[in-house]
Amino acid sequence: MNIYKVLNTQTYTTAEFSLVPIRFEDRLDIMKWRNEQIYHLRQESPLSVENQEIYFSTVIDKLFDQVQPQQILFSFLENGVCIGYGGLVHINWIDKNAEISFIMNTKLEEARFENLWTAYLKLIEQVAFTDLKFHKIFTFAFDLRPKLYEALVCADFKEDARLVEHCFFDGKYIDVLIHSKFNLEKPK
Repeated sequence: MNIYKVLNTQTYTTAEFSLVPIRFEDRLDIMKWRNEQIYHLRQESPLSVENQEIYFSTVIDKLFDQVQPQQILFSFLENGVCIGYGGLVHINWIDKNAEISFIMNTKLEEARFENLWTAYLKLIEQVAFTDLKFHKIFTFAFDLRPKLYEALVCADFKEDARLVEHCFFDGKYIDVLIHSKFNLEKPK
């Protein structure tokens, strides 16, 4: 298992779910899910196996040894099986905040979307607030996924902003919603 130098804990667990440092063995599943869900990602074109291999060897591998990486990515497991991935991205170490990223197995979205987002948020909050002592975490999402906003509000995230017609998508401009949550246990 890879180990993040920046983290005190490497595995975060609640019930049957866990976050572990992103695993090389999950890279092709992650590529498949990203390609299937490209409509809501900031990804210009589908990924190829070659793209994914290069990304893991040139970007992911270097994250583990960095004191202040720009992103900290995890495989999201249910009973030991990878069913998603995500992490903290666009990390701002000065202001102690980061954007949350998460993608689940596309086949699970219809029946388990809110349940899996809720489980994931509990775990990523442990990383951000308990381990890293961040001040704030947030999402930046195209206004295409009403189930996402419901899950965020249920997890006590607040709609921070609506960027009107912020992104060009499928031939038209769409809004971007930002939901945030603050660390209630302020570091001393």
